[in-house]
Amino acid sequence: MVRAARACLGARFRPHGRDPAWGLDCVGLAARAFGIAVPADYPLRGGRPERVAAFAAAAGLAVRAAAGPGDLVLVRSGPGQLHLVVLTGRGFVHADAGLRRVVEVPGRPAWPALGAWGRD
Repeated sequence: MVRAARACLGARFRPHGRDPAWGLDCVGLAARAFGIAVPADYPLRGGRPERVAAFAAAAGLAVRAAAGPGDLVLVRSGPGQLHLVVLTGRGFVHADAGLRRVVEVPGRPAWPALGAWGRD
């Protein structure tokens, strides 16, 4: 998962983006990293953590009590804003709307974690 996420580094940010050649959002990045299909009808703001958890379970991802490298983490990046990141061991990969591209950031996400999932 880490290798697949890092393969997307530099892809431009695009809301509802699914292809690194055209752009990715955090859901598109998660889909690429974990090799899963994602719904197209999710909101850009105001999503529900329960819906993300249900989707992760349906995709065969296991809940993690303590997230580590290669795991997908759901964070609250702002009021009413959910965001997905992939932990790498050195930091995390995410689709950064402010920087307009997929980046790897050192350290742990500063945002509150709402859930974590991974492959067994």
